[in-house]
Amino acid sequence: MKLTDNVLRSFRVAKVFRENSDKINCFDFSPNGETVISSSDDDSIVLYDCQEGKPKRTLYSKKYGVDLIRYTHAANTVVYSSNKIDDTIRYLSLHDNKYIRYFPGHTKRVVALSMSPVDDTFISGSLDKTIRLWDLRSPNCQGLMHLQGKPVCSFDPEGLIFAAGVNSEMVKLYDLRSFDKGPFATFKMQYDRTCEWTGLKFSNDGKLILISTNGGFIRLIDAFKGAVLHTFGGYNNSKAVTLEASFTPDSQFIMIGSEDGKIHVWNGESGMKVAVLDGKHTGPITCLQFNPKFMTFASACSNMVRKWALSSSE
Repeated sequence: MKLTDNVLRSFRVAKVFRENSDKINCFDFSPNGETVISSSDDDSIVLYDCQEGKPKRTLYSKKYGVDLIRYTHAANTVVYSSNKIDDTIRYLSLHDNKYIRYFPGHTKRVVALSMSPVDDTFISGSLDKTIRLWDLRSPNCQGLMHLQGKPVCSFDPEGLIFAAGVNSEMVKLYDLRSFDKGPFATFKMQYDRTCEWTGLKFSNDGKLILISTNGGFIRLIDAFKGAVLHTFGGYNNSKAVTLEASFTPDSQFIMIGSEDGKIHVWNGESGMKVAVLDGKHTGPITCLQFNPKFMTFASACSNMVRKWALSSSE
């Protein structure tokens, strides 16, 4: 089924999960779309079955806490950053709840974590003003970049390049094979003092980059030229919350949650808002992602996850 304006307008909440006692800070779909994993400030990692629409199991990271979480290529392992004790990234086997490896190096909180879509490489960005390049097979950092400010970063869908957003005003593109030579492209944006960048994502076709902010707008830019194609606004974010913005898997639509619990959806080509979906969230929607394989998406506010599906399939 193809996503259209009308199809997006017909999504409804199919399931509500209340597994958490504190704020859900991140979630991630497995590459095959069959599971979604969430991390929460209550130190829990909850694994949900997308097809059955129910929680499968809960793991705890009580000593280190858990912040950003990402699936690796194996559907039973994840990497995650911590929000207690130290800023080491941990590589966890979900199968037996054991750590496979630790990745020490960052000295302040990790605010960006992106897994390569093609191999065992991943990148992390931290408030220590560095981006580090890692390989799952080695605890040693494979590459280090010092920046002037807080970074956001992400791999492109082919895993050949990665983008780093620096100081909330420029996007630098690096070739993974020669990133120590510096960026091969730098796009400078208009600096906006009212907010800072909180996320950066490529579209699945690799042509677009979405920059999310803790203000009342997000930006869509051309991944090759750096030109701003659209600035999307008109949603509530008065308290400067980090709201996750996402592409739909076909790269055609952009969506973001808001402070008042509604989800706003735009057509990436026309720039027109096509839907405002009300999921009756009780607080700001901090996490929002579309399933990469199935016609569902998930949204999370303070301590509730909602699974959305087409109303006809409920």
